[in-house]
Amino acid sequence: MRLDVVIPTYNRATLLARTCESLLAADRPDGLDVWVTVVDNRSTDATRAVVNSFMPRFDGRLQYVYESKAGRSHALNAGIASTAGDLVGMIDDDEEIDRQWYTIIAAAFADPSVDFIGGPYVPRWESDRPAWFGNADRAAVGWVDSGPDIQPYGPNFDGILMGGNAVVRRRALERAGAYSGDLGRSSEGRLLACEDRDMYDRLLATGARGFYRPDLVIHHYVAPERLTKSYFRRWSFWHGVSLGLLDRRRPEPVPYVFGVPRYMIGLAVRAAGDTLRRLFRSGPARTFKNELAWWDLVGFFYGKHVFRP
Repeated sequence: MRLDVVIPTYNRATLLARTCESLLAADRPDGLDVWVTVVDNRSTDATRAVVNSFMPRFDGRLQYVYESKAGRSHALNAGIASTAGDLVGMIDDDEEIDRQWYTIIAAAFADPSVDFIGGPYVPRWESDRPAWFGNADRAAVGWVDSGPDIQPYGPNFDGILMGGNAVVRRRALERAGAYSGDLGRSSEGRLLACEDRDMYDRLLATGARGFYRPDLVIHHYVAPERLTKSYFRRWSFWHGVSLGLLDRRRPEPVPYVFGVPRYMIGLAVRAAGDTLRRLFRSGPARTFKNELAWWDLVGFFYGKHVFRP
């Protein structure tokens, strides 16, 4: 069984080196042939030199691919197209895999009925977590934890398959189709972020069978500049924009008001009411969480009715 690990990257040469070190340090079980593809998405730093420096240590199983079209989705599609393994693993350039990552993959896909797996993202903090950062805001920094149990993905799972820690059978990807280039983040600075949700929905729609594995762990670097309120506001706004774009393509089976799901408006109104009621006694985390609900709502409306990718 061959695993192709695809890493899209943009101007993170130093972090990419740590990612590559973790791929080399992880235990490799018998019967799993591991190859790595780094997709350089128009980097202007030392990315190419870093990849070249690691090539001798991978014994011919590391390749460099350049993708000139900006955007994580385009980079992922280029990496997937340039590989041929039975399994495609996807991680980001600011992550390090756990030592047992390959071992868990080999065990999971020993079952031929399993089409995809995902797992938790454990934060690697570069600075202290601020007091206003509550558990409800974890997605903004890529902190994923869906509990200690193996769970099937699907309607009853509270979350989605995140593309920074995902392994998918190639045949399942071929049925689902390519990543959507208009939904993912690009190097232009727009924090669009729904390409993973779109792919997850399409995998399920084809009948693919997947599992959340709490033991499939990656360690995710959280830069200090992402622990600011301004970043969280930007992230929430563009997350809303992404959901609005996705809703144009695939509306939800729920009531709408002015083209926005009624439940989103309800969440924002209740958040405002909660803030007013607790004006002098709520903690900073809850107050800021309530504010972010409005950034999500405004972003959704903009993405649904105004924004053109």
